[in-house]
Amino acid sequence: MPLPAHCDLLIVGAGAAGLFASIHAGRAAATVEPAVSVVAVDTARKIGAKILVAGGGRCNVTHHQVAASDYAGSTPAAIRKVLKRYGVDKVVAFFAAAGVELKREDTGKLFPVSDSARTVLSALLRESAEVGVTVVHPARVQSITRLEPSENPGFRVETEAGVICSERVILATGGRSLPKSGSDGSGLRLAASLGHQLTEPILPALVPLVLADGHFIRGLSGLTLPTRLTLTGASGKRLCSAEGSTLCTHQGLSGPAVLDISRHYLLANHADRHVRLCIDWLPMLPAEELESQLQDARGRGGLSVLRSHLPERLARVLCEEAACPLTGDIPKDARRRLVRLVSAMPLPVVGDRGFAVAEATAGGVPLSEVRLETMESRICPGLHLAGEVLDVDGRIGGFNFQWAWASGFVAGTSALAGLVANRLPANETPPV
Repeated sequence: MPLPAHCDLLIVGAGAAGLFASIHAGRAAATVEPAVSVVAVDTARKIGAKILVAGGGRCNVTHHQVAASDYAGSTPAAIRKVLKRYGVDKVVAFFAAAGVELKREDTGKLFPVSDSARTVLSALLRESAEVGVTVVHPARVQSITRLEPSENPGFRVETEAGVICSERVILATGGRSLPKSGSDGSGLRLAASLGHQLTEPILPALVPLVLADGHFIRGLSGLTLPTRLTLTGASGKRLCSAEGSTLCTHQGLSGPAVLDISRHYLLANHADRHVRLCIDWLPMLPAEELESQLQDARGRGGLSVLRSHLPERLARVLCEEAACPLTGDIPKDARRRLVRLVSAMPLPVVGDRGFAVAEATAGGVPLSEVRLETMESRICPGLHLAGEVLDVDGRIGGFNFQWAWASGFVAGTSALAGLVANRLPANETPPV
């Protein structure tokens, strides 16, 4: 579809936040006279690539219980204010009305009953089309210029598909994660060009960690088990922890617990190279209890004890690393070394897998630069922001999608309300 020369509302980015903003802006526009035109542009040749790969291709739409504490980045109070505008119950109701029934799994994650992300994307595209939204792609935005008030109010947007002028713009481009999907950081650059500050640093979030070459964990690729990871500062103060499934890979560690703590480790390590990340291979068994069991082994060696709690491959290599006899008596020093290795083993993290595989971005436009009631920029009037371009990232489990739905809803409805307000005489107010 060709890019029109003008529109009333332009949404830059047609991912989760952008599509949701366009749908709710389009619904509100249906009640407005004269007609309001809503256009969404996206870089990608195929819309919704990030939605399609989410949750292993099943799309973890949201979580049954969402709180500000599930997020990092901007302040909890600011995040909470946006989340309250469009809660989980409204998300479930929206998708049900769009023909997508959600199911809750034991983890609290909500997936479509079809177990197909395509179901979610198709519903979003169908809903946006039904309310008259024009989606143009591929149309990479190269620049956005705010026009002077003396000119036609609004923005001049240059794209690879042509130039479009719009009275208001919603920036919903994503951050830098999964750049092949179109979320390559261009939206962050556009926000900066319009006067916004960006947090420093901007790092991958929900990303696997890379361990030193030759570390034994890299030889356990494919092994999955529950663990607890703890991040401590140079002084030994506990900074945060994450508990859950952990996957050993040929490059290091992945899995929910690792992904959840990754942004905290990377941010802390950026500020202080002396932070330490440790893993507890047996989070349900206190160190004192493990030591007691090893003391009671009575000539059976460390392997007999560990293999009752851990996979054989891991139990054996932990004994070897601790120089603990696999069989026979266990010297006191060896027993203590093994207990420390099992309950608080330092991880020699040398890096991460980068934005190419990260599921989210840590950092972006601070919420302090946005009016939370409308998601309108405090720096550039007429510009609204939604989704991952903002300094908000959630833990694994559907929380980032919930942020996209909530912030997209607020941006879309508020941008449309702003358009209507500008058309009214000075002594009138737009309908609520």
